[in-house]
Amino acid sequence: MSGKTDNTAYWQANVRLLLSLLVVWFVVSYGFGILLVDVLNNISLGGYPLGFWFAQQGAIYSFVILIFVYVVRMNALDKEHGVSEE
Repeated sequence: MSGKTDNTAYWQANVRLLLSLLVVWFVVSYGFGILLVDVLNNISLGGYPLGFWFAQQGAIYSFVILIFVYVVRMNALDKEHGVSEE
C-alpha cells in the first residue's frame, strides 16, 4: 500500500463488502425467518415448511457461507491492495 488514496480505496472496498454481506445476513435472518415466514411456509423442503427451515437451519447455513465468502473476498482484496500476509 503506497498512500492515502490506496488506504481509502481499500477501506471503501472493505466497507462495501461488509455492507453487502450484512444485507444478505439481514434478508436471510429477518426477512426469510420472520417477515416472509408465512409465504415461505407454503413451500416444503425435506418435509418441513420452508419458512421454518430458514428460521431453524437455513439461516445458520447462510451465515457459515457468508463467513467463507468474507474470507475469500478479503484475501482477494488484500492481494489487490498489496496488504496480503502471504
